[in-house]
Amino acid sequence: MSEGLLEYFMSRQDALVGEINELVAIETPSHYLEGSLRIVKLLASKFREVADSVEIERADGAGSHIIARAGIDLDTSPTLILGHTDTVHPLGTIDRNPIRIEDSRLFGPGVFDMKGNIPLVLEALRYLSAVKIERPITVLLSCDEETGSATGRDLVEREAARSARCLVLEPSAAGAVKTSRKGTGVYCLEATGVPAHAGLEPERGANAVAELARQVDSIHAVADRNVGTTVNVTTFSGGTTTNVIPAFAACEIDVRFSNAAEGDRVEAELAALSAKDPRVKLELKGRINRPPLEETDDVMALYERARAAALGLGFELDHTQVGGASDGNFVAALGIPVLDGLGITGDGAHTLDEYIEIEDIPRRAALLTKLLIEE
Repeated sequence: MSEGLLEYFMSRQDALVGEINELVAIETPSHYLEGSLRIVKLLASKFREVADSVEIERADGAGSHIIARAGIDLDTSPTLILGHTDTVHPLGTIDRNPIRIEDSRLFGPGVFDMKGNIPLVLEALRYLSAVKIERPITVLLSCDEETGSATGRDLVEREAARSARCLVLEPSAAGAVKTSRKGTGVYCLEATGVPAHAGLEPERGANAVAELARQVDSIHAVADRNVGTTVNVTTFSGGTTTNVIPAFAACEIDVRFSNAAEGDRVEAELAALSAKDPRVKLELKGRINRPPLEETDDVMALYERARAAALGLGFELDHTQVGGASDGNFVAALGIPVLDGLGITGDGAHTLDEYIEIEDIPRRAALLTKLLIEE
């Protein structure tokens, strides 16, 4: 079955490339409503063409989320397949990184992260329909994953709670799937001091910029690289003009952690920071944005199934941990086994050099299909 499956998807490679190009051609930066509505309209049509029984749900958010359900009459919990339609690239990026093929690589904004992977699930559903294999499958493609899933998270958690397992079509890490992802926290530390004339009476002021600058080393000291926890000040701003002691300053803090306990520790230590100058008030804003996807026994059992399936298709499938988060983190926090990074091999995520390896497209389509057949 494996050999025939791979040959089938190799014969479909050109069609898959064409479908990927269709999606990449619609620019969909996060929160760009027009692009989001266009791509969801196209995808809804494609999902309906797969089979009459596919049920479509659309939900408004920072654009439009789309959910497609197959095998809805089957009395078993579905496999949840996650992806997203939004990209980090601003409008007009396609003019700077046009869709093209160079050295067996397909380039274009969002092709690697992660529009190139959406046709994989469409093609898997087409195959299952053609060979008349029914499986309960829910596909959720959110529209604001790249900006933290503010409107998508509730949908992800709702569908996850109904599911037996979750397969995430985020891009692979150099060909490897992701069995662990760090959790993320996004914070802003604000300092409020006292303004004063910088030349006439600076001593009457309490310098918010100076106070916050003194806090940077303390913030970075919260990190613990021995357990994979990183804490970094990423932006810093303050003051109003050159002749005024600044009364306000703020810095943004990026936090990454491998387990929930570390996330709680970091948040508590950041909240406990105290000003050296008692006239300056510190206030921490923000929260843990995504919980970690931890490498549990259930996750590794799902990986071993995928590794065996890949071997049957003639290739090795490694696994790894990465620092970036995805919507799969929300699913993992509910105790549902998650296998992330099932997408096509490539590189250049979030850059103008983003691409996927064309020869990997049939392998990934075959792998996803085999995992769905052998649920």
